[in-house]
Amino acid sequence: MSPESNFNQQRALLEELNGIVSEGQNLDTLDIDLLDSRAILTKINLEDQKVAAAVKLVIPEIAKAVDHIVTAFKQGGRLIYIGAGTSGRLGILDAVECAPTYSVSDQQVMGIIAGGETAFKKAVEGAEDSLKLGVEDLKAVNLQAKDVVVGIAASGRTPYVRAAIEYAKSIGCTTVGITCNPNSAVMKQPDIGICPVVGAEAVTGSTRMKSGTAQKLVLNMLSTASMIRTGKVYKNLMVDVNASNEKLHARAIRIVMQATDCTHQQGVEALAQAKQSAKLAILIILTGKDAAQAEQMLTQADGFLRKAVEL
Repeated sequence: MSPESNFNQQRALLEELNGIVSEGQNLDTLDIDLLDSRAILTKINLEDQKVAAAVKLVIPEIAKAVDHIVTAFKQGGRLIYIGAGTSGRLGILDAVECAPTYSVSDQQVMGIIAGGETAFKKAVEGAEDSLKLGVEDLKAVNLQAKDVVVGIAASGRTPYVRAAIEYAKSIGCTTVGITCNPNSAVMKQPDIGICPVVGAEAVTGSTRMKSGTAQKLVLNMLSTASMIRTGKVYKNLMVDVNASNEKLHARAIRIVMQATDCTHQQGVEALAQAKQSAKLAILIILTGKDAAQAEQMLTQADGFLRKAVEL
């Protein structure tokens, strides 16, 4: 690329950044470099308080996305997050927590980051600017029309994410965009655009702050609501927890006790009968059925414990 072409490209990018809400300069924090620790933290906290309110305004769009994700799960489809940098890391973080929390396959909810696993710890130069990689990474996981693809980009302009969304749309996937810039491609391009407008960051351009927090809240809502809608929660207890370590085993016992008001010993015995399935153990205690009968009841109730209890 010639120096002139490079200059023109940089100028075009600067003009684009000037129009991005999250890249603006925050007039309330212009003195942040003059403050002591407590005052700095107070400023940051005041900015953070704007995030939940911004997310509240986009609940209707989040709900639409959840409905599509639930439909996808019922059809054997997957929820696939894709992003670059902080956005990609947040997608992976939400995805990997679903398996132990709700006992789903690590293929049912997936996170993809530009640059691959290496990029989770260290930035991979040029990865987020690659249109080709955005498509190739989705092809590598054998993307299907029944999947839901969620592109995440605070600025809403990331080429890697835009290409991924375009490819997903081309094969018939439901596509969702999460951004903090209302006039961006990632807001307008997908079937559902989710845009909590949190404004300029306390430190200009540091979108791992308010923008990242907003994205984290939205991702938590998407996965958690979808899991609730598919029977992974009884009352407000995560009854499909995978007791894969001592802490989670103790949590499973506690969940059984909370759901049934049983003793610790009764909870341990029921979990043993249920092969450590908290959901099944709860049903055994509440109905007095044996493990095989309780399992059959859960199957008839499509895995919803509350429905099974009422059979």
